[in-house]
Amino acid sequence: MTELIIRKFIKNHDDIQDQGVRAAYGVTAGIVGVVVNIMLFITKLIVGTVTASVSVTADAFNNLSDVASSVVTMAGSKLSGKPADADHPFGHGRLEYITALIVSFLVLEVGLTIFKDSVMKIIHPEELNFSIIPVAMLVLSILAKVWLSAFNKKLGRKINSGTLLATSLDARNDCISTGATIMSLVIFAAFKINIDGFIGVIVSVLIIKCGIDIAIGTIGPLIGGNIDPGLNSQLEEFVMGYENVLGVHDTIVHNYGPGNSYATIHVEVSDRMGLEESHVMLDGIEKDCFKKLGIILVTHTDPIDVTNEDTMRARAAVIEAVDRVADSKVKCHDVRVVSAAHGRKNVVFDLVVPFAYTPEQNKNVTEQIKKELRDINDNYDVIITVEHSYAEEK
Repeated sequence: MTELIIRKFIKNHDDIQDQGVRAAYGVTAGIVGVVVNIMLFITKLIVGTVTASVSVTADAFNNLSDVASSVVTMAGSKLSGKPADADHPFGHGRLEYITALIVSFLVLEVGLTIFKDSVMKIIHPEELNFSIIPVAMLVLSILAKVWLSAFNKKLGRKINSGTLLATSLDARNDCISTGATIMSLVIFAAFKINIDGFIGVIVSVLIIKCGIDIAIGTIGPLIGGNIDPGLNSQLEEFVMGYENVLGVHDTIVHNYGPGNSYATIHVEVSDRMGLEESHVMLDGIEKDCFKKLGIILVTHTDPIDVTNEDTMRARAAVIEAVDRVADSKVKCHDVRVVSAAHGRKNVVFDLVVPFAYTPEQNKNVTEQIKKELRDINDNYDVIITVEHSYAEEK
């Protein structure tokens, strides 16, 4: 069914890098969501009225809020698919994250409303009316939500859309909440125990948690979250795959919406390579990166003196010292040797440490590395610049 809808309503559906195609995915998902959730709202409202169940009625209005979420999804997809212009040279892709944030607020509002109504139901319980037909209708609604969750998840993964993945998560939680309301009706029919209000509280907490999770997952890209370590590794391995590239570091990726990333990276090359030759090589890497990874890359050249024995010995010594005294998350780069007075040598390099390190830990690890290097060569004066990675693994 999902593939049929994609082929029927999304032109050029395989060209997911095209912003227009991405927008069509979002609009299609929104229309399907509106249709399914309106049907579920009507069904559950009827069941809730017949059974006098606050949890079922609350679940119905949860589906009504999902209609609003689907409309927001459609609007956000259309706006985020707009091409770049003079006022927004990086495009409008981040509107998709704003859309997901709005969806999270709608989910939270529904959860809080259900929580209030459920608490009142616990304080002032009412008699429930059990009937097999309404329960069967609720079971069918679960099946519809299971399909809708899978539908949004498939589309969301296909185009890497946080909004659609958030919608999928919301639909999955709807299945749980509806299942809980069915359980309350069955327990009342079997044992005459009314847990409707308590089930409503549980349902509301699940909905509130879902809203919070969606918000947390959306705020990160909006304020500039950590680079995905997988993307960072992919980008660095891609650049390292080119001949004459000796190393890479200081990778930074800025995200302007799904599928719209800009990156910078420092590339180490031999200082014997001519300026024009290195420019031609790095220019080719930048163009290939956009073609193969869809990332707009800017490179910075770091020349390495591979023929100077002092530099190569110092570089090997620094790597050995860092490996010996620090954990695997601590890295070094840009090792260079500068001659000083009286035959001494300044060994200068950058040390990348985790954000979790305290100033005291930074001081301790740098002092240990300096001691290790002085033990290797007492003519070394070690100068270390401490910095953090933009793609730190959690």
